[in-house]
Amino acid sequence: MEISLLDATNILVKANSIVITTHINPDGDALGSMLGLYYYLTKCGKSVSMLLADEVPEQYSFMGNTDKIQGLPEAKVIADLLVVLDASDTERLGTVNNYVSAPILNIDHHISNTRYADYCYVDSNAAATGEIILDLLRLEGAEIDYELAKCLYTAIATDCGFFRYANTTPKIMRDAADLIDAGVRPETICEALESKPVSSIITLQKTLETLELAADGKIAAVTVYCHLIDKKYNTEGLINIPRNIKGVEIAILFKVVDENSIRISFRSRNSDVSRLALSFGGGGHVKAAGCTMQGNPSAVKASIFAACEKLLRGAE
Repeated sequence: MEISLLDATNILVKANSIVITTHINPDGDALGSMLGLYYYLTKCGKSVSMLLADEVPEQYSFMGNTDKIQGLPEAKVIADLLVVLDASDTERLGTVNNYVSAPILNIDHHISNTRYADYCYVDSNAAATGEIILDLLRLEGAEIDYELAKCLYTAIATDCGFFRYANTTPKIMRDAADLIDAGVRPETICEALESKPVSSIITLQKTLETLELAADGKIAAVTVYCHLIDKKYNTEGLINIPRNIKGVEIAILFKVVDENSIRISFRSRNSDVSRLALSFGGGGHVKAAGCTMQGNPSAVKASIFAACEKLLRGAE
């Protein structure tokens, strides 16, 4: 059911026991939105828990409460509401909904959202789900203190490339200014996210060695093998390696989870990679999308390269 943002606030107000989750391979928007909403709802006296079907990258621990994010439970959780943030489809959600018995409220900003939830609020014009959460809390008349602002600033800033990407709008800049007024220091967040252990530099070196080019340099890809890296290492930024190469139109990150499961991220300059991801069961934005595929890594990569080349030929 499609609902308004006001409807979403009313649903949250009526629920007493709430579970919050977000997508697998969580990024700054996913975690910042989840932690921000958790912080607010617990201050309101509600019984709130956070579940995630994946590891939490250590670099986001500065936001606080990351230690309260739990893995999948042994027994099914019964709650008044399951809030799913920043996940456009059930594949991106993982299996959390199988472990929670509750109506689902989905708050998201991806244009490819499949409207799988009982209650669905999607604003594809929003730069980040964190922007939507901020708007929701304003409707509630919530006090945006430093701890809350830190989470939402991280959500917003990371999803628009620290205000460098095409989804940066005048509104999002004003939102960021409000969060800075609440005490956020952008430089400390940048430092926290950019500070990396030496193991990540070694991972970067290994990733550079996997660089592949296709379609006369218009497609570039790198591959990460999860068994070779720390599970808590955030691989999200590695897609910038192929993305930043001059002349590349579609950049791809292959994250090989195991012998038969590969997570794939797409970035583009002009092509609609959300349609590409959707054709493989995923989704996302026009210029940033992803999917998960089963099968032999070599076969999966061949299928993805062929689909990317077809997309580029259609655009010519």
